[in-house]
Amino acid sequence: MLTLIKREIEDHIAYFIGAAILTTILIVLLVAAMYHTEAGDSPVFIGLSIPVVVVLIIGFSGMGVSQMYTDRNRKISAFLAGLPVTRSRILLARIITGILAILVLLLPLLITGTILWRLFAPPIPIYQGLIFDLSVTAFLMGFACYCLGLQTGWTSSRITPTLGALVLTCILVPLILVKGFGLHIKVILILFIVASLIRTWQKFRSTAL
Repeated sequence: MLTLIKREIEDHIAYFIGAAILTTILIVLLVAAMYHTEAGDSPVFIGLSIPVVVVLIIGFSGMGVSQMYTDRNRKISAFLAGLPVTRSRILLARIITGILAILVLLLPLLITGTILWRLFAPPIPIYQGLIFDLSVTAFLMGFACYCLGLQTGWTSSRITPTLGALVLTCILVPLILVKGFGLHIKVILILFIVASLIRTWQKFRSTAL
């Protein structure tokens, strides 16, 4: 399993590098904003979450598409299936790699945001869970987009995955504006992720490699 994950990371290292660069830029902007904004001003965190949401929707959906599309066209899974490796392990290694890429982007932001929040924010109970809610929702959204990429990427067409990512963007962004970062959006995203993973596994299991 570790070998499969390592191969996936090496094949898609550009996404990890991009996530690391973006999180570094956002951390710098967040620190600068906190030193030039009134203490506890929550729009700082919400405003900086917008580029993260955009990248999660487009970038990680693209990563899922890239993993499946490249695999199918280069017959990577067909080669691995000839080794003592099951399809479930191949797909699981792919999903774990996607989760790691999302965490590379979000985890440093969560740690930095939590530290800055404790230093600058006033002790108001309603604000204490804001960073956590933003981070959980952002992770679920990134994973949902990634799962959609896995679904649409297992095709010989380049147009279908691209259209799928655009459709998801048009659906999820207004959904967040309506539902916010609370429990409802989390439940919706979790249900979407579960359905997507089931569909991806069915397709990956039944389609010829």
